[in-house]
Amino acid sequence: MKTLTLLALTLGTLGLSSACIVEEQRAPTPAAASAVSAATQVETQAPFSVQTTLTFRHPWAMTVLPDNRLLVTEKSGKLWWADPKTGQKLAITGVPAVVDAGQGGLGDVVLHPDFARNQWLYLSYAEAGDTHLQGAAVARARLHLDAQGGRLEEVTVLWRQMPKVTGNGHYGHRLLFGSDGLLWISSSERQKFSPAQDMNSNLGKIVRLQDDGSIPADNPFASRGGVAAQVWSLGHRNVLGMAFDGQGRLWANEMGPKGGDELNLIEKGGNYGYPEVSNGDHYSGRVIPDHSKRPEFIAPKITWTPVISPSSMVLYQGQQFPTWQGQFLMGGLSSKALIRVAIKGNQAEEVARYDMGERIRAVAQGQQGEVWLLEDGREGRLLQLQPRVSQ
Repeated sequence: MKTLTLLALTLGTLGLSSACIVEEQRAPTPAAASAVSAATQVETQAPFSVQTTLTFRHPWAMTVLPDNRLLVTEKSGKLWWADPKTGQKLAITGVPAVVDAGQGGLGDVVLHPDFARNQWLYLSYAEAGDTHLQGAAVARARLHLDAQGGRLEEVTVLWRQMPKVTGNGHYGHRLLFGSDGLLWISSSERQKFSPAQDMNSNLGKIVRLQDDGSIPADNPFASRGGVAAQVWSLGHRNVLGMAFDGQGRLWANEMGPKGGDELNLIEKGGNYGYPEVSNGDHYSGRVIPDHSKRPEFIAPKITWTPVISPSSMVLYQGQQFPTWQGQFLMGGLSSKALIRVAIKGNQAEEVARYDMGERIRAVAQGQQGEVWLLEDGREGRLLQLQPRVSQ
């Protein structure tokens, strides 16, 4: 901690922000420091072996194509078409310009639910504004693949964080399509705190849009118009993972400040309280009231202190790991772990934490039930989990 404090002071002297560096370098936490709501023993013995297939430079997200090849983003702005079977990766051109700094850069990539017919994909990224200002944006493009790789055409920006602000942290910009074809976007509060409660801003919110960026008429604040009409829920800090459970309910994980990482069941029009409440405190040491002190805000289903630094998450529905079916798989950054969470009614429980030895940036399920992990960092490996054969 002393090292981090000195780093923060040094960067402050230089006029730079240290918050995103501190958060990205949180200390690893042992499996014993599980969710405060955990009632059962957390499994730590991995029922799989790990195969390395490809390596990427600061990867951020991946999505699985219908033929089981992958699209992988790198923060610098590169989009790759990757074949884990052959080890080949080919570049896709036409990606919008990104601001690659701090936690920003090229972010998520997802396919339109009708991708096989229309070839639409969606990208999130940090976009430059006026001098020293930036914010997340989401663009739609049509993907064309060929023997040399591919290209994006008809690139159109559908959504932007408002307002653009200074700093390079807490973009969120996780993307997810629901079974109804609507697009969900996590828009984190950009380390500015109060916008998470300000309905004149879409920072610190989860946003729900039509696939063309227009506003669904049944959004909870649609009648207000303006940016508020986009909002599904508010009071979020830094949402990096979203997934629907088997009942079609949306869940989101969220990085807390100093302590208090969260898993939330997302309700229409719900207010999750940040920065008014958190089960963690500010990095400065200033105390934030716990959720129990402000029952008007929705409390998380799981909180983690010490933190896990959750990244992406998926609902596992494959056959390769049958005991995992219907559970969330979640990457851990500072915890360097794959975390498994079971849903029981309206509650959630961490049931397993597997030490992966490196920061896990992204998790995905393949078409045959494979589990893919992307490591964070300069030489982030694409890993495939192979079920262990019983002796």
